[in-house]
Amino acid sequence: MEIPFRQSDRASLGVEWELQLIDLDTRELTSGAVEILREICPEGADEHPRAKHELFQSTIEVITGVCESVAEARDDLDQTVRTVTQAAARRGLAPMCAGTHPFTDWNTQEISPKERYRQLVDQLQWLARRLQIFGVHIHVGIRSPHKAIPIVNALTSYIPHFLALSASSPFWVGHDTGLASSRSKVFETLPTAGLPYQLSGWNQFEDYMATMISAQTVESVREVWWDVRPHPDFGTVELRVCDGLPTLDEVGIIAALTQSLVHKLDHELDRGYTLPNPPSWVVRENKWRAARYGLEAEIIVDEHGGTVPIRQAILDLADDLTPTARRLGCADELAMVEHLLRIGASYQRQRAIAETSGGDLTKVVDGLLDEMRTGLLVPPGQRISGVPLPRVATSDYLESDAVV
Repeated sequence: MEIPFRQSDRASLGVEWELQLIDLDTRELTSGAVEILREICPEGADEHPRAKHELFQSTIEVITGVCESVAEARDDLDQTVRTVTQAAARRGLAPMCAGTHPFTDWNTQEISPKERYRQLVDQLQWLARRLQIFGVHIHVGIRSPHKAIPIVNALTSYIPHFLALSASSPFWVGHDTGLASSRSKVFETLPTAGLPYQLSGWNQFEDYMATMISAQTVESVREVWWDVRPHPDFGTVELRVCDGLPTLDEVGIIAALTQSLVHKLDHELDRGYTLPNPPSWVVRENKWRAARYGLEAEIIVDEHGGTVPIRQAILDLADDLTPTARRLGCADELAMVEHLLRIGASYQRQRAIAETSGGDLTKVVDGLLDEMRTGLLVPPGQRISGVPLPRVATSDYLESDAVV
């Protein structure tokens, strides 16, 4: 089976951000996507070009166009989130993002009225119905399908880095799971989700897809939900492992890391280098450590079982990618990695609020709503490390005068 690969400009960027719709009275995850998307849809169009349905009616996915830089992607998302926020506010709702909602029961959620989702639930049953999870996906363009699989394989070394930084799902249906990322474990239950197979090249990926399509397991690559996957229709490598990110600042950090890393790997292939292909057992163990311990994990770095703290590995990666980020124009966003490590990943910030509020998870929702509006602030008493930092704010969407 031959799979056409739509060639992309090198290091072009696309971002998908799955947002929760929150009832401002109850703080519950609440349906509203159908009405909001109908309202904001441009006249004469079937759907909004930048805001889409997801599995549940309590979710809206905002997406960018094909961008050249992280700054352009941020601006693109910012405009769409403003539009969605204003339409949501007229219904007593507001968007927020985290890998899971802290307490809403997935049994209460309504499926979106699209045939694709009805079929998905019919096929996967309970596994699909409990997919009350939210993520961020980053696409980076590459020019050749023959680069896609080596880059996917190499990126598996960095799955714990991205998962630990983005981990934002410590709570599930009102309980602390003990994990930094419960979302990643919920998603892994799907038959075509989780870690990618370490394939030998594009031909073997075509063989895999031919088997899955012939067996009616999937219809296309859209149903192959690997943590990292090639996307032939877009001409990209797509990083899908990240939990939902509460702020546009964090989206920018992850986008800068991804764009810089993929571009660097692409460049190394051009220079004739063979990219690393880590053992699958190391990749699996490192992902588990990041999901369980987040930024406190130690990851395996050699065949002898040697480990390093994930924080140090993330700082080393950011330092290594800085020259590439400068060339791509995202050095400022990449530099914010250190800022994020100081104040803590979202799972840490959420637990800090839960602890100071006596376990009141509505306060955790309030904190996530505030972060969506204000960005990576460091409120007094809620610093993970206790290090004072300057304000880094995104747009205040609710006060925006943007026209819907």
